This record gives sequence, C-alpha cells and structure tokens, in this order.
Amino acid sequence: MIKSKATCLLRTYLLSDYRTISCRQMSMKSKPVKMSYTSYESASDSNQDSPLIIMHGLFGSKSNWNSLAKALHNLTSRKVITVDARNHGDSPHSDEHTYAHMAEDIKLLMDDLGLKKASMIGHSMGGRAMMYFAIVYPDLLESLIPVDISPVNSKEVTDIRSIIDALTMIDLDFNVPISKARLLVDDQMSNSIESPVLRQFLLINLIRVDNRYRWRINLSAIDSNFDKHISQFPQVQSTYTGPTFFIGGGLSKFIKPEDHDEIQNIFPNSKFAYIDGAGHWLHAEKPSEFLKLVTDFLATQ
Repeated sequence: MIKSKATCLLRTYLLSDYRTISCRQMSMKSKPVKMSYTSYESASDSNQDSPLIIMHGLFGSKSNWNSLAKALHNLTSRKVITVDARNHGDSPHSDEHTYAHMAEDIKLLMDDLGLKKASMIGHSMGGRAMMYFAIVYPDLLESLIPVDISPVNSKEVTDIRSIIDALTMIDLDFNVPISKARLLVDDQMSNSIESPVLRQFLLINLIRVDNRYRWRINLSAIDSNFDKHISQFPQVQSTYTGPTFFIGGGLSKFIKPEDHDEIQNIFPNSKFAYIDGAGHWLHAEKPSEFLKLVTDFLATQ
C-alpha cells in the first residue's frame, strides 16, 4: 500500500436538500440532488492542479473507489472526490434518472464546493454521466477519463436489463440476521445471475431498515428509467474537445476498437487504452495497471 507524506483526511458528506437549476439541454426545470461524497485530501497539499471527481457505475457506490481514490491522491497530490450518484449509496433518491439530471448533480456539487474546474473519472453509467457533463459544461473540465464505457449504444449495455429484472423478483420478506439474509438472496439471484462475483457486488446494496430488508439503490427509479435513459446515451449536437482518455477492459465489450471513429466524432481529442485480461470492472481487477494509465495521463494535463 502506498503511504502518503501527509495524513489523508477523509471528509464524507451526506446531503439531502434540493435546489432548482435550469439545465441547458433540458426543456424542464430539474431538481439536482446534493450527492453524498467523500474527499481525499491532505493538510499539507500544495498541488494546485484541479481536483479529481470520480463517479461509480450502475449498482455501485463511492465506497467501491476507496482504495483507488487514496492511491490516486497519494500519487498525484490532487484532492480526490468520490461521489454517490443519485439513487445510489447515501445520495438522495429521485424518480428522475437521466444523464442530463446527473450532469446537473455534478454541476451543483462543483458550485457548492467552489470548484472552477475538475478532472473527472467515471465508470460505466458514471462515465456516461461525466461524458454528458463534458458536452454541456466543457469549460468546467480539465480532462475526462471514461472507464469501460462509450457514447456508442450497444447490446452489452442493454443486456443489463436482465440484472434489473432479476433484482426486482427477489423476495426480501424474511426476518433473519444479515449474514443469513445475504445467503438467501444470493441463492435467489443464482437462478438468473451466474457470476458469483457479480452477485456479491450486488449484495452490497442489501440493507436492513426498521427490521425490514430493502435495496440501498432506488431500484424502482433505475427500472423505470433504464430502457429509455440509462442504457441509451442521449443524442448530442455538440462535442467536447478537451483531453479525453477512454480506458477499456481487454475482455469487455462495453467499448470496442471498431467504435473509435464514432466516439471521436463527439470526443475528437480522445485516445484509447485497453488493459489485457480485464473485464468491465477493470479498475478492481487490475488496479496497478489502471493507476499507471490514469496517473500518466493526468501528469500530461
């Protein structure tokens, strides 16, 4: 484990109030949510580079990035901020879950923190939220790193629908300790979700509130918004010309070399790298390789 020269201060914020802001790309008034976030910073930080904001993928949370966020802070001396997307983790729930709404959530966070510019990393759904933010608010970005996702709509993304359907069918009506509950839910999921690793990832969202089990994620909102919004990157008329680095897993199909030309129509100043032997969760599967790619890219900005 990499040790920092100074003690890393973890500041976690759980915020639930709302503010109405008009989105450039939306015809209606939206209500951005104040996302819960954790800030990784050191009292003696002297690096004046813009902070790094990280957003997880669908079904995830900011806690998925704890170790990598600490390492990125230590390696770059940048402040690193991990966020819970709306309807995930400790952030507020909302019936609305589109990339336009998520871009406004990011904008609200930057406004509240007084950030004039940031570099951004987003995995999967989080990567698409960051991509859309870059198109709507290009002047607020120093650089963009989408992780194993692209703006090109694909079968691999729409196939996630089967996971949502499986979760909605899970019976959570039992009164047993959490350890037993996880086993019962895992057994139910195994009927439709083959991967034990994926099931364990999803089980992180199982929580107990008032002696009843429920999902931490807002499964209802994810379900109702998935087909039209989450699985589909919006049609855009603008481009983001800032530095963009797409990192994909060599075993994943969420971003493909044959899509590079189409991607560069929207992100013309982009480059690509693939991590051999890694799948969709490449940052967890190959953390050292991922950190090397990210830090080398950030060092050039």
